Amino acid sequence: MRSAKLSRKAVLLSSVTAAVAVVGGGVVIAEATADREDEPEEDRPVAEPSTDPVEDLLASMSLEDKVGQLFMVYVHGETADTGDPDAVASNRERLGADDGAAFVAAYRPGGVIYFDWANGLTSPEQVAALSNGLQAASAVPLLIATDQEYGSVVRIGEPATQFPGAMPLGATRDLDAAERAAAIAGAELRAMGLNHNFAPDADVNVDPANPVIGVRSFGSDPELVADFAAAQVRGYRAGGVAVSAKHFPGHGDTGTDSHVGLPVITHTAEEWERIDAPPFTAAIAAGADMVMSAHLQFPALDDSLAPATLSHPILTGLLRERLGFTGVVVTDALDMQGVRTEYGDDRVPVLALLAGADLLLMPPDLPLAHEAVLNAVASGELTEDRIDESVRRILGLKHSRGIVDDPETDEGAAGAVGSDEHLAAAEDIADRSVTLLANDGTLPRAGGSVLVTGWGENTTQRLAAALGANGFDAEALVTGDEPGADAIAAATAAAAGRDLVVVATRDVRAGSPQADLVAALLAGPAPVVAAAVGTPYDAAHLGEVNASLAAYSYTAPSLAALAKVIAGAVAPSGALPVDVPGASGEVLYPFGHGLGYP
Repeated sequence: MRSAKLSRKAVLLSSVTAAVAVVGGGVVIAEATADREDEPEEDRPVAEPSTDPVEDLLASMSLEDKVGQLFMVYVHGETADTGDPDAVASNRERLGADDGAAFVAAYRPGGVIYFDWANGLTSPEQVAALSNGLQAASAVPLLIATDQEYGSVVRIGEPATQFPGAMPLGATRDLDAAERAAAIAGAELRAMGLNHNFAPDADVNVDPANPVIGVRSFGSDPELVADFAAAQVRGYRAGGVAVSAKHFPGHGDTGTDSHVGLPVITHTAEEWERIDAPPFTAAIAAGADMVMSAHLQFPALDDSLAPATLSHPILTGLLRERLGFTGVVVTDALDMQGVRTEYGDDRVPVLALLAGADLLLMPPDLPLAHEAVLNAVASGELTEDRIDESVRRILGLKHSRGIVDDPETDEGAAGAVGSDEHLAAAEDIADRSVTLLANDGTLPRAGGSVLVTGWGENTTQRLAAALGANGFDAEALVTGDEPGADAIAAATAAAAGRDLVVVATRDVRAGSPQADLVAALLAGPAPVVAAAVGTPYDAAHLGEVNASLAAYSYTAPSLAALAKVIAGAVAPSGALPVDVPGASGEVLYPFGHGLGYP
């Protein structure tokens, strides 16, 4: 480990053209001695030893090196030196290098982000080896990150512990559980060589139709979201990873997904203060290392209608100056349409830096973006001092979180990922999150023949298996998110003679075929239990079922918890973290609602 660190530092220092003198353990950049041969030795200034490793490292870097630090991208391949033809072709197209190791050596990016579809992420040991391979190739230790929010956004699956996610945590009302879950998650990520997680989500989900946040939010109450966001910031940091609160200035009240369009937030400045700001304020106070920007327009905060990622009034005026955030501002992914609607891919990185961003996430064409920033410095649109500000923050984060001193992981430690203790913690959270919205006495149910139908092939099969483990004779029949007449007919036929029907629902809207499925099943003799495995808003569109449950998640622990609640092995104790509006806009089930068993 020690020799690897020294070689990386040597590679970095050799990249600069100035002569380097090491004085008292500090690195001092001096002018080339060839230009000063005529100066008497006694008249030359004596270099003072440096005491700031960040400034030493910054001073040793060329402009190209520094611009590289501004970017975080994904690379293809299950190993740093992948020879897989598809991965090599993808890397060449997007990054101009064959593999991750060659790319980080050439561009010296600030970091790399993992995705299962790009990196395999097939086992903790594979992830750890990939991380170490990339770190070994990088002159400056990398931020290695992923989006491991849990619940509906997860990049590293089993055997890593699968927590239910944000909204189920909100339903428990247990801040200690939220902090412990993040600490466990952080420790598992760090064991696999990751040192940064793009979580928690600090958005307040006040729009039931929000297509991109939903269960990723802790709830619709600003105080609850603030408390849980702060708890998770503390937990992730305790677990050993840097943490990023997102999506500033708030993405919880939009009907547009910024991956495919440019949302507009219509809150007033006063509503922003009351609804959107508190979770970010709390996350910053708890020690958030990064804040991620959102690709959305917020006219009350910037009447130029620039996306927040490109807005100086929002990133600098609000986040830096108003909220006092001194950490790293990271953009949301720059390959999303929300930030590309008005500007070309060569302009977006420059405009983001001018707005106050530091770390540029996933530009669609890294060589183009890198060159655009260099050209902006050459033209005077950006100054090198402005580049230094951002690089200083990025290097400062790497130093403060121990990434520079200890970038690699012990690959043997990855075997502790998904331990029995960690799995038990996820199970406990799931058990306490399930919320009983309505019940005519159908639940709890002791055994019998059950049909499990509805959304999700894995979901219905896992729920049927979990019910089987709780004494039921359960059969799964998936009908999907838009069941047609044949699928509905098959489900009603399969329900004949059953003692109970459980329908898993997700993202039900007015007029949804999932509602037609539930209506057809209600016409039969068996009682029907609707189980929402996404947001609890489904309940507004399903009619008067015999019992309605909200699990908020289709992770294995949440489905197991659903089965235990149906069987009465666990009493429902979750409380709604959102209002559930009815079809006419009235509140059908209020924030805090949750029934128990007699």
